[in-house]
Amino acid sequence: MKTPEHYETDLLLFFAGKPEEMELYKALFQCMCDAFPDAGVRVQKSQISFYGRHLFAAASLPRRKEKGALLVTFGLSHRLDSQRIAVAVEPYPNRWTHHVLVSGREQIDRELMGWIDEAFVFSESKR
Repeated sequence: MKTPEHYETDLLLFFAGKPEEMELYKALFQCMCDAFPDAGVRVQKSQISFYGRHLFAAASLPRRKEKGALLVTFGLSHRLDSQRIAVAVEPYPNRWTHHVLVSGREQIDRELMGWIDEAFVFSESKR
């Protein structure tokens, strides 16, 4: 995965005082590297964004400050029907943003990565 020059430093700042969340992110990042080796990643103020041609997924800290959790976000052309989806919104017609709360490494599984793969394909099809 393509990382910017100050990626490691930016990660340390993003997860300052949050070692459990950092470990969850590292597990997610490894899965993302395996699945999308040519994608890029950027640490921003409120989220860590994953890009192909366009943004297709992100990781952030939950607003409610759930200790030891990570919020994984991705976009699809349709709404997923799963109990794992914490929130799904349609900001534009046929563009659904899904949020999944991840509180353990075992939740970064085939199902979640399948949804993220579908989000990658969907994002690559955009003009």
